[in-house]
Amino acid sequence: MQITRQADYAVRAVLYLTRLGVENKAATSKIAQDQHIPPSFLAKIVSQLSIAGLLHTSRGAHGGVTLARNPEDISLLDVVEAIDGPIRLNECVHADGMCAFADDCPLTSIWQDAQHDLVTRLGGANFAQFADK
Repeated sequence: MQITRQADYAVRAVLYLTRLGVENKAATSKIAQDQHIPPSFLAKIVSQLSIAGLLHTSRGAHGGVTLARNPEDISLLDVVEAIDGPIRLNECVHADGMCAFADDCPLTSIWQDAQHDLVTRLGGANFAQFADK
């Protein structure tokens, strides 16, 4: 499994804003330049993160982007799922009836365990933990 490039860029943008501090705004052009993210791609990412309630945006001469929550209240899972949607290692883990072999499949439990472990780990990692690294 690999997260999308868009999710990777989103993580970098949120980390960048975390390091600036909750009260400080950054222009998307500055984030794009410093994080090597194509500006048009970043605009879409910022929009999605804003809709998810992770960022605030404001326009104008004094506009910019800020975190909508404290970094300790934003998990890696929040950002990845805001961009890529729910993490799914395999369809059979999420939807009943998706697999014709679900009742007899010897792999279902390992997929469920791996899914749970990944979601738990990403959900437990907040951006305050990464701010100084």
